Amino acid sequence: MNAATWPATVPGAHRLAVVGGGVMGVGITTLALVRGLPVLLVDVGEQVLDRARARIDGELRMAQLMGRLTGEVPTGTLTTTSTLADAAGASAVIEATTEDIAIKASVLAELSALVRPGTPLVSNTSSIPIDELAGFVERPEEVVGTHFMNPPYLIRTVEVIRGVRTGEAVMASLGSALAALGQEPIVVRDAPGFVTSRVLHPMINDAARIVQAGTASVEAVDSLMENCLGHRTGPLRTADLIGIDNLVDSLQVLVERTGDEGCRPCDLLLEKVRLGHHGRKSGRGFYEYG
Repeated sequence: MNAATWPATVPGAHRLAVVGGGVMGVGITTLALVRGLPVLLVDVGEQVLDRARARIDGELRMAQLMGRLTGEVPTGTLTTTSTLADAAGASAVIEATTEDIAIKASVLAELSALVRPGTPLVSNTSSIPIDELAGFVERPEEVVGTHFMNPPYLIRTVEVIRGVRTGEAVMASLGSALAALGQEPIVVRDAPGFVTSRVLHPMINDAARIVQAGTASVEAVDSLMENCLGHRTGPLRTADLIGIDNLVDSLQVLVERTGDEGCRPCDLLLEKVRLGHHGRKSGRGFYEYG
C-alpha cells in the first residue's frame, strides 16, 4: 500500500509513522501491526522498503508462533513511503534511524517542520541524550525519547526518556500511544545511555574483552552469566540481537559524553564490525545464524 492510501485518521485513534526500516524500525512497526494500529513506514528508497516489508512479514509469523498474533485483533495496515512529508498527518512519529546524532537530528528537524504542533516526535535511541536532539527542532517541548527492546512485540516494557524541555502534553500523548501498543513505560531522566544502555553496554564490552583475552569462550561467558547470574540470553548473544554495529555506535556515544574509558569499544567488537559480523541481522556475530 502506498502513502496515498494510508488509512484516514479516526478521531481518538492512533496513526503512527515510523522513520527507519532497520532492525528497530521493523520491530516497532511489527509491534504496532500486532496491536491492530495503522503504520506508515518511511525509509530512503524502494529497495530498503522491500527488505523491510519482507522482514516484517517474518516478524509477524514469529509473533504468531509466540502467541502474540492471535487473530482476536485484526492486524494493522502497513503503508510504506520514501517521502518523509507523508508522515505529516501522524498522531505520533517514532524516529528509528541509526545511532548517529547527525542523522537523527536531520530527520527530527525536517519532521518538526512537517507535523502538526503538539505531535510527539519520538526518538528511539539507545544512548544519545534527548535534549541534544531537541536543540535541532522548532518546538523542543515535543521531543521525547524511547528505548524499545528487541523484539518489541515480545518485550512489553519500554524505557521512556524525558528531556529537560519535554512538555507534559507530549508525555501524555506518548503515554496514550504506548498504551495502545500494549507497552509498559518506565520514565527516566535524560543522560547519556539513560539506564539500560549505561548498565548493559559496558557490561557487554567487558564480556567481549574477556573473550578477546582468551580467558573464556563466547559460550562459556554466556552460560555463566545465564546460569549463575540470571541473565536470560547472555551478554554476547544479546550483542548479536542488538546488532554489534549498533552496540559500537552506542558505546562511542557513551565514551564521548561521559569520559568513561570502560565504554570505549574493545578491539574484538571493532573487528566484528569491520568484517560485517553484525549479529543476527547479518547471519553472523558472536554466533552463526541460519
